[in-house]
Amino acid sequence: MGIAADGSGLLAVAPVDAALRADPAVLPERGWLLVAALVGALAEAGAAVTELRAGGLDGRLVLRAPGAGEPEDAELAVLAFDEQVAAIDRLRARALALPPELLATGELRAPIGPAHPLLVAATVAAHGGRPADPASVAEHEDDVLAALAARAAASGVAAPRPHEDPDPVRRVARRILQRLDGMGKWGGYHTEFSHLARGFAGNERALAEAVGEALLAAEVLREKPSVGQRHVFLNPGRAGDIRSAIDDGVLPADVILPPAE
Repeated sequence: MGIAADGSGLLAVAPVDAALRADPAVLPERGWLLVAALVGALAEAGAAVTELRAGGLDGRLVLRAPGAGEPEDAELAVLAFDEQVAAIDRLRARALALPPELLATGELRAPIGPAHPLLVAATVAAHGGRPADPASVAEHEDDVLAALAARAAASGVAAPRPHEDPDPVRRVARRILQRLDGMGKWGGYHTEFSHLARGFAGNERALAEAVGEALLAAEVLREKPSVGQRHVFLNPGRAGDIRSAIDDGVLPADVILPPAE
């Protein structure tokens, strides 16, 4: 990991696939958490990570955030990275301060998609959270969803409104998928299965859990077995189906939803 100050911002390079800017599913979980820790470090050093841009250098991911461009800012980000990465179990990594000319690259662009995990990490970090720490990400869910709504409004694109779906079971399914998408839960980020029922009241909580099981059975959601609780995430291989469900209310034929009670 390398971090440099270019006079008007901070640059960082990570030994992961530069295709992350366009494809959130390209990294394994630990590779993603390494990047999330790097975003947190840039924020701690004073960079405006909500204006994060990404690109590539010899196939490796390069990030840039404006607002903290002095050499001492890069040194601070290096120290902050050590603290941010400490939250990642069984992962050792360190960052070095580098001359900015070593990170010279082509055009850097915004991550693709309003709910890209890089934007989720940036929002969490900008609100004082630690984007490599799942508990901290969960604490900032409202901040992330508010930022997503603001980006949608700024773009002039009407946000999908699954909560207006007249079918009560399909409405629950679409709301679950929309919230997971909005939080960037595509693999690197995941959530406890029990959290799928958040935001639902009364009988809808049990229905949300049953819908979650149906989405798992159809592999629209995938389960991460290596943690203490059941954790789930959106299946990148079903991204098109998930988008159709959220936007248009068209669920895949292999999703067998439970009956409404």
